[in-house]
Amino acid sequence: MSQAASSKPSPSNHKQPTLLDALIPVFALIIMLGAAVYLFSSDSSSGANQIALVLAACIAMVIGFKNGYSWNQMERGIVKSIGVATGALLILFSVGSLIGTWILAGTVPTMIYYGMQILNPDYFYTACCLLCAVVALSIGSSWTVAGTLGIALVGISSAMGLDVNITAGAIISGAYFGDKMSPMSDTTNLAPAVAGTDIFSHIRHMTWTTVPSIIIALIGFTFLGLTADATPIENQLTDTLALLDKTYHPGLHLLIPLLVVLYLANRRMPAFPTVILGTLAGAACAALFQFDNVIAFVHDDTLLPIVALVKGLWIAMFDGYVANTGDEVLDSLLSRGGMSSMVTTVWLILCAMAFGGVMEVTGLLGRILESILTVVTGTSSLIITTIGVCIGANIITADQYIAIVLPGRMLKIEYTRRKLAAVNLSRSLEDSATVTSPLVPWNTCGAFMASTLGVATIAYLPYAFFNLVCPFVSATYAYFNVKIEPLDETKISTGEVVG
Repeated sequence: MSQAASSKPSPSNHKQPTLLDALIPVFALIIMLGAAVYLFSSDSSSGANQIALVLAACIAMVIGFKNGYSWNQMERGIVKSIGVATGALLILFSVGSLIGTWILAGTVPTMIYYGMQILNPDYFYTACCLLCAVVALSIGSSWTVAGTLGIALVGISSAMGLDVNITAGAIISGAYFGDKMSPMSDTTNLAPAVAGTDIFSHIRHMTWTTVPSIIIALIGFTFLGLTADATPIENQLTDTLALLDKTYHPGLHLLIPLLVVLYLANRRMPAFPTVILGTLAGAACAALFQFDNVIAFVHDDTLLPIVALVKGLWIAMFDGYVANTGDEVLDSLLSRGGMSSMVTTVWLILCAMAFGGVMEVTGLLGRILESILTVVTGTSSLIITTIGVCIGANIITADQYIAIVLPGRMLKIEYTRRKLAAVNLSRSLEDSATVTSPLVPWNTCGAFMASTLGVATIAYLPYAFFNLVCPFVSATYAYFNVKIEPLDETKISTGEVVG
């Protein structure tokens, strides 16, 4: 054996981390993130949170070195963790391009134009939630809903003088309800696969916690809508509609890019190519129906029109669109998009995944989970603990997929040992890991929603009623032992442990 090979620490040389080892990076991160929010408020995700995550990762590395892990091992853990988020990062960049071309094409202005005429301010938040729920249920993607309907609904609420924070909360609530209950959703397929059950048993079992949660959310949004004070008067709405009509010439034909995305998503095409094709459809619509706007956007009379067209579409994809309607509020609303707008979000995700990767590869995360399991005394405490662990995993690992897979894999044996059907575990994973992911600013989902909707995670968090309520409803069911399925004894005897 070579000297280089013999110098590498083997698993037997690794010291088992103590609970104190595991908690030091977590508490350090909590303190630094709290300081970042205190000092920078909603701007903390623009750099302060990233530094906190990197420093916490460094602290975890020091503990890893102490326990016999080499830099190469921890680096591989970081690379593996970031690799999990690669798909999300690609989608983020593509959504940035989609937003830029859809505004330039008039697709988003058209959705705002018709939405302002159809949606009643009194029931706007409720309608947002229901609309996003139905679409997400049909296509199985909360991200696609937020990146298409979501940006238009935020624009409509702003034009109506409604609270965009509440609107974002309603969009996310509806989108995650539909995503969670759709058999086409990746998380809805992942959770039962990890737990060891089939997807339709999983969905049926989820209805007991998910339906009451969305009903509570809808009641909340209805109350907020009826008590809201929409500031614009009729003339202001008319002026906004006139500006949209004059600048973008809204029409149903400009909704073609939206139909393309919804069709491809419904056909279960992966998210990244779906969004890219939606971006190209937006660029085609801009070229065909907004030629003058594209030329005006470039502001370069020295270029041939066809060259200016290509340059304008190119700019919209990488740097977004800047509106020039003459109305300051409307211009601010429609000046968005571009891959460059997602760079800060990607930075945040990379730092978060680095921290999660070090915590996992050095065994610190596993040590925390093992300690938590020691407090489990019965069925209720096991399910409530599962919910808490998944929420904690969302915070520490910054990715909903890891928050489903890691706790699910570790807790599956415990559910079987206590003769509980796998649907109890799969439901608990979704009631916690899936729905709370957009509530964590540095989680891939929280970062995506904030960047796409243009509303800080901390700002919309209090209004994401469905996402906040669902874990509590699930824990309440567990506490009172309601709809907790036992494991079929015949499946234990045959070695089949699916519920």
